[in-house]
Amino acid sequence: MEHRKRFQYREYFISTLNQTLVIEGPIPPERLREMTLDGTLDAFRKPRDQHEALVEIAGLPEGRIIAAHLKGHIVGYVTFHYPDEYERWSEGNMQDLVELGAIEVADHYRGCGLGKQLIMTAFAEGQLDNVIVYTTEYYWHWDLEGSGLNVWDYRKMMEKLMQSVDMIWYATDDPEICAHPANCLMVKIGPEVPLSSVELFDRVRFRNRFMY
Repeated sequence: MEHRKRFQYREYFISTLNQTLVIEGPIPPERLREMTLDGTLDAFRKPRDQHEALVEIAGLPEGRIIAAHLKGHIVGYVTFHYPDEYERWSEGNMQDLVELGAIEVADHYRGCGLGKQLIMTAFAEGQLDNVIVYTTEYYWHWDLEGSGLNVWDYRKMMEKLMQSVDMIWYATDDPEICAHPANCLMVKIGPEVPLSSVELFDRVRFRNRFMY
């Protein structure tokens, strides 16, 4: 399985802050280790622990980190990696199924279109055309308080973000996703993915065959 890592570099000017950020990746682990992580990037774990997790993901054959930074200080990132072995999505042992695991933007930089820039950079040059990319959106991970949005508006925002790279809503009988109607599964099937992989992914999505 070829995991294409075609390095991207772009500058992104934020007029409201009068700042130019660098958006780049996939970033190698040795470079990530030299960078710093903004203290407000704490949605999943403490920033120091999250920094270590990003370095670890970057070192995986399939792993990739795209980051937005200001002189090496990371203010936003998106991660890609294989599904956790304890999750349903690993059951097919698919080499061409990759999870968009996390996307996070520092508090001061929210509302600047940074999330969209990160994801578009990740998909640039067709480097994910030979895999199925999926993401699981759970409302309990969303910063409803900080954003001031209700659960449905936040979901619309996340759907719009994922749709910027043609990820679309897919049905599933996964109990965690079905636990709340705002949760959802978003997927993009690359144009080079074989039909056999698409069919296997469908079997993973639905354990109850009568729903498939």
